[in-house]
Amino acid sequence: MIERNIRGIADFLGALQKDQDGAATWFRGHAKASWTLLPGIMRSVSGLSEASSLARFKQSAAMLTERSPSSAFDWTFLMQHYGVPTRLLDWSESPLVALFFAVDDFHKHRNSDAAVWCLKPTALNKNANISNTLEANYIPSFEDEELQPYATEKLRATNVELLPLATIATRNNPRIQAQMGTFTIHHTKKVPIEAVGDKSHVAKYIIPSTSRETLKKELKLLGINQFSLFPELTSVGLLLREMML
Repeated sequence: MIERNIRGIADFLGALQKDQDGAATWFRGHAKASWTLLPGIMRSVSGLSEASSLARFKQSAAMLTERSPSSAFDWTFLMQHYGVPTRLLDWSESPLVALFFAVDDFHKHRNSDAAVWCLKPTALNKNANISNTLEANYIPSFEDEELQPYATEKLRATNVELLPLATIATRNNPRIQAQMGTFTIHHTKKVPIEAVGDKSHVAKYIIPSTSRETLKKELKLLGINQFSLFPELTSVGLLLREMML
């Protein structure tokens, strides 16, 4: 696994250019470099299963949505959107989006190194024997057959613990479109993505705590901010508040 320190955007992009091999790459930012690539439900200490969370969420959310989701996966996306821990991990096709999430809240994590993880989705999926001989960069969607064993209602019916998969979803809201969002999904096996196989599918770029504020200022100059990634009224308020402090 490649691991490097970065201190500025030019430094980061130069390292990416040096390390990439032309394969599709996704990115995820962590406010703390020590955090692993495990989804929220697997980091939770409550013991509440995704099936139980889904049932409770449906109970309260059904009357608050204009149109109810049509599948368990759609419900899972909705839960993820509103901050409920699920088996999904958010990724982006943009390295700068991931960098923003890594350094955004530098006041809260000012003494911690941050990190941007890079993932080769097709290489991850080969560990789970998911590939396509006709398409080198094939990545299944949530509508495809390969994902069906990962559906909430199918988990108990699967006799084996499957490895995490990289997958794409319809970008059906402004937030996921702005963030160029993609996903990985875990099955029942609690294994961090960086621990799968020979680890060649991931790279980690560590941001020293002393560089966090500098990187956020550089991103601001490039128009990467709270509102550009969360095009909602709440973000307008947060952005203005930040400008006034």
